[in-house]
Amino acid sequence: MSCRTLRTPFLCNPVIKKPTLFFSLSLRTKLALVALSLLALPWVGYRYVKEMERFLLEGQQQALLSTANAVATALHERPQLMRLSETRRPLTPEERAAALALSPGESVEMTPTEIARESAAIEEKAVAEVQAILRGLERSTSRIWVVNRELKLVALAGSLKRPTIDKTQEKTKDGEDKSEALPTRGWNALSNFILPRPVEDFDDAIQADVLANGSEVTKAMLGAPATRLRNSPDSRAVIASAAYPIWSHDTVVGAVVVEETTNSILSVRSHALERLLLVTLTVFALAAVLLLGFASRLSTRIRRLRDEAESAVDADGRLNNQLMRLVTASNSGDEIGDLSRSFSAVLQKLSQHHGYLESLAGRLSHELRTPIAVVRSSLENLRMNGVADNQLVYVERAEEGLLRLTKIFARMSEATRLEQSLQTEARENFDVAKVLQACVQGYMLAYPALIFEYSAPDQAINLYGSPDLIAQMLDKLVANAADFTRADRPIQIGLTVNEGCAELCVANQGPVLPEAIRDRLFDSMISERIDRSDAEPHLGLGLYIAKQIAVFHVGTISARNLPDSNGVMVVVSLPLTVSS
Repeated sequence: MSCRTLRTPFLCNPVIKKPTLFFSLSLRTKLALVALSLLALPWVGYRYVKEMERFLLEGQQQALLSTANAVATALHERPQLMRLSETRRPLTPEERAAALALSPGESVEMTPTEIARESAAIEEKAVAEVQAILRGLERSTSRIWVVNRELKLVALAGSLKRPTIDKTQEKTKDGEDKSEALPTRGWNALSNFILPRPVEDFDDAIQADVLANGSEVTKAMLGAPATRLRNSPDSRAVIASAAYPIWSHDTVVGAVVVEETTNSILSVRSHALERLLLVTLTVFALAAVLLLGFASRLSTRIRRLRDEAESAVDADGRLNNQLMRLVTASNSGDEIGDLSRSFSAVLQKLSQHHGYLESLAGRLSHELRTPIAVVRSSLENLRMNGVADNQLVYVERAEEGLLRLTKIFARMSEATRLEQSLQTEARENFDVAKVLQACVQGYMLAYPALIFEYSAPDQAINLYGSPDLIAQMLDKLVANAADFTRADRPIQIGLTVNEGCAELCVANQGPVLPEAIRDRLFDSMISERIDRSDAEPHLGLGLYIAKQIAVFHVGTISARNLPDSNGVMVVVSLPLTVSS
């Protein structure tokens, strides 16, 4: 057994078991979870942007419907502009008169070929007139088209795509683009990856199903204005359209359809979401830094307070007089400061109570010494003056009780004197093997009914300390073993050297360690002896004194059951003297 690995649990502070939990969260983790509540801010911002997008989309549709209404108003009561046919046909006299602005009853004789040519020219003129009306109301990002009752396209003006702008980028002498800084390009790449951007490269063709099955065109042909949102043929853009009917008297002769992409709204939305993302990341980064710093500072203060509170009590349960007042956060006005001051007050009260308990044995011994002396002298006077035979038995019992009481106070005084003498005890180099050998020889005479077995190396084993204290420690261990050993079994005393330590083992065969006091065996006033009413009084100070002596020599002491659970072995490990 090595000196480094031999660590007795009786010399350590009592371990407080933590409650068993499914998980344990630190202060940093808890504050991080609290910080997640900030996610409500970007969610509210996102909902606001979506509402803004919806209102802008409704405004766009109303604007398109107003444009369609303006175009339809210009085409009202002009049915001749809506007539298109696959094959040219001669115009009726009324149509010719209206087209050529002839007066009623006036006619011009023409050949069939001239009539067909004139019909085509008049139709082209009508289409050109409609086209001119459309160009007068078109916008750069919208498209207007007119269909007649037969759902044939009469005229088309405008485009859904924005005109491309060729921007000449500034370049350095090395040919590198310097129009955007590297952080800006990085941020744009990140935002483009997270937030989709509207594109201008999409298919803007008018499909046949839009003319035949478009809901807005169908409703307009029924006489009701209508709006619609649809995807482009390649689904890369969203197109908003509004249709308005063209009236001739009480008949719908066509419809005007105004279209525009939602890219402008999507650009506003993307810009707003980009700013929201930037603000969110900035706020979260600042909040994370602040919370992490606050949690670290809080954890550090609590950890320092814990370490200082633990160091206020040594391994033997004694209070450190130098740490009666905790320094950590003692002047703080927060809850940790209150906790520090409360700890300091508790330590001061414990120190006073501990000092009272330590001086109690000495004070009792001093205060009761005179009454014991009075009782002893009184009993002696009774014997000298003569006692009747029937009263002699009571005097003997009183003397026997007085003797036991004297031994109790003698042992209490022994522990008190030892604690005081350890502070001024002189140290020296000595051979512990010789000290133990002399002690064992004395035990053979003091305990003639017991068997002792002693084993030690032949060479000298030097320690730095007090040989008298080592002998006193061995006396306590042997006395304890003698109380519990079997009469026919030897008490084994062994001395070995292991990794720079001298190990002293005292083993006896008998009852094993009781579980109730196993962890407190070396504490003061701890004893468990059964059926020993006729034996000498025992206060449980022997092993306590042995532990104090072992600690004085910078050693450790432990007790455990023998491997066969047939007895107990006490092991004392003491560091050897380092030879120069």
